[in-house]
Amino acid sequence: MNPEPLIRLTRLSAKWLERLLAVAIVVGIIAYGFASVGELLGMDWRSSEAFYDLMYRVLLMVIGVELARTLLTHDLGAILELLAFVVARKTLKPDVDAFDIFLCALAFVALLAARYYFLRPTADQAPEQSPR
Repeated sequence: MNPEPLIRLTRLSAKWLERLLAVAIVVGIIAYGFASVGELLGMDWRSSEAFYDLMYRVLLMVIGVELARTLLTHDLGAILELLAFVVARKTLKPDVDAFDIFLCALAFVALLAARYYFLRPTADQAPEQSPR
């Protein structure tokens, strides 16, 4: 028995399921965005909590967009950017303590190191510079 057709069918099914999930995430982000506008308009903007709530909601929507992008592209750069937004959202919470900020800073350093070591262009991908 040849397993190739089953393997191809599984890969194709997974690909289309990921696309469907990405569309569902984007639809959810749009619905959340519209619901957030109504709620944010009713807030007291003289308090800093309203601004924190705005930042928290915007970062949550950005994380959703990055998650959809990751599902579609399977790109390491998209995964690192998704993780960076998750760490940023955690860092900007008003009730975060000093140890969490320290861990978030270490996470950013790890993400920057991963981006440097795994995503830098190799010698054959680097753009050629003209001699001077």
